[in-house]
Amino acid sequence: MPGIDACLHEIMALPGARGAAIVDWTSGLALGTAGESPNGDHETTATETAELARAAAEYPAFAPDGPAAEPVAQPSGGPSGEPSRAGTREASGDGKGPPVEDLIVTSRTGYHVLRFVETTFDSSVFLHLWLDRDTGNLALARLRLQQLAERLVLA
Repeated sequence: MPGIDACLHEIMALPGARGAAIVDWTSGLALGTAGESPNGDHETTATETAELARAAAEYPAFAPDGPAAEPVAQPSGGPSGEPSRAGTREASGDGKGPPVEDLIVTSRTGYHVLRFVETTFDSSVFLHLWLDRDTGNLALARLRLQQLAERLVLA
């Protein structure tokens, strides 16, 4: 089970990795960084990517079962006449974890992959990988980030 530094080291070992960070998307703070930053400042990059992550996790267009989801009345409500909760997070399983798995932003020179991490507290953390478009492998990066997100220990 890797901690923050070990996780960032493993991310940077991916082919084409230019930079990486572990970010709290509610505050926009980088919990750890490695490599380069797209704009030269890891803290600014963390704040900017946190805004994107927050939008994806909270807006119903991207995460219909997200934290702000409200019950939606369905014509075939429950036997007691209560509205169905089919559109809420509770109906999607255990009700834990981030509502979005990952985000990919493509630029002319690279990819930004944001992988949400399920935590024991409030699941407001994501991994950010800046991947070179010519030398990186997007599919491999997504799989590896998924594995690391599942094993990451935040203490």
